Amino acid sequence: MTIPGQLNPSPRLLLGPGPSDAHPRVLSVMSTPLLGHLDPQFLEIMTETQDMLRAVYQTRNLLTFPVSATGMAGMETCFVNLIEPGDKVVLCVKGYFGTRMVDVVGRTGAELTVLNRPWGEVFDLDQVRDTLKRVRPKVLGIVHAETSTGALQPVDQLGKLCHEFDTLLVTDCVTSLGCVPVKLDAWEIDAAFSCSQKGLSCPPGLSPVSLSERAMAALKARKTKVQSWYLDLTSIQSYWGGDRAYHHTAPITMVYAIREGLRLVLEEGLEARFARHVRNHLALKAGLTALGLKYIAGEGHQLPQLNAVRIPDAVDDVAGRKRLLIEFGIEIGGGLGDFKGKAWRIGLMGQNSRPNCVFQVLAALELVLRGAGVKVEAGSGVGAAEKAYALG
Repeated sequence: MTIPGQLNPSPRLLLGPGPSDAHPRVLSVMSTPLLGHLDPQFLEIMTETQDMLRAVYQTRNLLTFPVSATGMAGMETCFVNLIEPGDKVVLCVKGYFGTRMVDVVGRTGAELTVLNRPWGEVFDLDQVRDTLKRVRPKVLGIVHAETSTGALQPVDQLGKLCHEFDTLLVTDCVTSLGCVPVKLDAWEIDAAFSCSQKGLSCPPGLSPVSLSERAMAALKARKTKVQSWYLDLTSIQSYWGGDRAYHHTAPITMVYAIREGLRLVLEEGLEARFARHVRNHLALKAGLTALGLKYIAGEGHQLPQLNAVRIPDAVDDVAGRKRLLIEFGIEIGGGLGDFKGKAWRIGLMGQNSRPNCVFQVLAALELVLRGAGVKVEAGSGVGAAEKAYALG
């Protein structure tokens, strides 16, 4: 065989739904020499990582740690540990990743009830209350930041509502952690999962999870074994808990990475970080609106870190994204499910929530739209963003 040349991919600006660009400091710590996964120094690094993750999740939950796998493993970890065959589960579906929950939970043998909203909308408490009152489920699952539609689901009162019916609340925070407020304790969320490659400005490979005392009590009360050996928290907690007993070989370099990503979040400050994401979102939104692009999610429920907009009829989805990538080195995401071929998803997450990213993508999008025959005033997108920054 011919040995491939040295790895040298073309530069990209990752403004899709994830991964986002890793922060330079994160990439730097990833060159740190390896330690053994039971080395006393690495055990201290684990403790530091957990402490910072609790601060970012705004929780005191003891079982808070990064699962050694990507974000979907976090979803599976939460559900397979809390659900046994025959348990009643309600899942709220309003986008692609709600349907992913349905697929995961459907394999647990649960008695599943699916609550639907049109993609791009959000659930209100009354609709959820009626279902909880009727079904009385053990678990309710919902996506906080729906990556497929750019919709932000209010969950600040949902935990309290669930607990009225002795229901555990599981929340998908994959696209929200590190970008918008996530308050596990104040919102009474029982289990949450996220990822490393979006708001935390790290490469993909870890899924931060956190379980409340209520969730841990449900785990201990199981009558059957967790269906996944690798994701069984009754075993993993002995490694990420106080004992630090061997369970698996942790991805040492990725733990270095997320430790640095969490440091960056806390150095900036949570409120300052959330405000930064909103400021850049408003500038991008002003520019996209000036270019004639309309948001999928309604006003008041639009994610600042993931901007999902409808593609004009005259523009070919794949051709437009290909031009952005090849000519400008910018990656944005296409639509999923109901919005496949109909939407673009533009991410401003973590390290990439910056004015220069906003201006670059708006300038490039203007050329793509004009090239497809859309009438756009020259400089209108960038100009609108400049005005938004001046006001902000």
